[in-house]
Amino acid sequence: MQVTGMLYGSRMLQFVGFPAAEVLGSDASEDEIKALIERHGSVFIKPVFKGGVGKKGKAGLLGRAKDLKTALKEKERLYFVEHRHGNQFAKANGVTFEGAVPAEHEVYFSLTDSTHFRAPTMTLTHHGGMDIEELDKSQVAQVPFDPLTGFKAFVVANALSNLKAPKEIISPLVQHLPKLWELFHDYGMTTLELNPIRMRPDRSGRLTPVACDFKCGFDRDDPRWQRLQLPQHLFAVDYSDFEHEINQLRTYQGQSDVYVINAEGTILAPTFGGGANSLVTELLGDNAIISSDFGGNPPYAKMKAVAEICFKHWLKQTNVLFIIGGKSNNTDIFETFRAMADALREYYSRNGPTPLFVVIGRGGPNLVRGMGAMRDTMEALGLPYRIFGFDSDMSEVINYARAVDTWMRAGARAEIAKHLRIAEPAKVMAA
Repeated sequence: MQVTGMLYGSRMLQFVGFPAAEVLGSDASEDEIKALIERHGSVFIKPVFKGGVGKKGKAGLLGRAKDLKTALKEKERLYFVEHRHGNQFAKANGVTFEGAVPAEHEVYFSLTDSTHFRAPTMTLTHHGGMDIEELDKSQVAQVPFDPLTGFKAFVVANALSNLKAPKEIISPLVQHLPKLWELFHDYGMTTLELNPIRMRPDRSGRLTPVACDFKCGFDRDDPRWQRLQLPQHLFAVDYSDFEHEINQLRTYQGQSDVYVINAEGTILAPTFGGGANSLVTELLGDNAIISSDFGGNPPYAKMKAVAEICFKHWLKQTNVLFIIGGKSNNTDIFETFRAMADALREYYSRNGPTPLFVVIGRGGPNLVRGMGAMRDTMEALGLPYRIFGFDSDMSEVINYARAVDTWMRAGARAEIAKHLRIAEPAKVMAA
């Protein structure tokens, strides 16, 4: 869940009183655009993309106008522009008009939950307005701090002093930047980035930091972001129907992170745990249909609903149902396995049998009861299966699932179909 640009960024910055560039949306009238140009001398026209996509400036997706005619021409050019950066593709739906902010100094600032420092971390440089990765490390300050004490002014002051920043920008930044901790911490953000912050002089020459571009990311499992009352469409992206249905089940208890890897894959792998997910995704490759993490001790009802959606979309083409995870600390294995077994039993009851080999590897509380529930279901449905305990090497279990998938494609799928008395032989999926 990301928000980029000043259209909504400026509104969020108002919550903490941080100065921001004046901005108008796509619905601005010609009179409003003309007045904005007169107030600021010129305006920047930027396309509005859903989610976050980078390198827009380098791709020429930034217009500037000093008169209304040019501004409207740039609006026409950028309104539905398409942009590709790496493996990201996005299409704009609208533009913003942002008043120009004259300044000699530009600053980069971000707050993130750093996995390196295991703490919230400030990144700051007075060489802003460019990619932070292009700067020498000596020009950038990265400072972790204690979330219990918060983001204090002295953190900013010490960082700027160490960077030998111009003295005239230190005091204004020390005064204003700590305000951003309230926005970051109180509304469930995982990252907050302002680049550039332009240091605008007032009539007396004193500088004021003004945010001219905005980016933030939210933890979608943290409900505090809803207090910002941002429109739901802001987070809409081009999910498949499957991903959309799974995302509707997001709750604070239990994860439901899922991504379609290969819609033509043959191994359906509901996975529990981030580490297991990384290994499974890497080793299964294109054979995997989805990448998923359903850990976090989901309750029975949620796990059953997740399994029902997975089976509805993918079970017909699946050779191997691969239920895999590490040794859990708190996830009740019996509850999750019972939910998945019940969902599988109900799927067969509604849709009839489909040839399938089930591979299970797991560890954690109530493991034996959970495996017993799965065993009873597999035997009742007449499905071949193999269960691995917590002491099994996960990489070897994954390799076993891949070997079974190869065996199924080589003719075993048709044999299982015959055993299940399916009228038409099942199609052998291509590699």
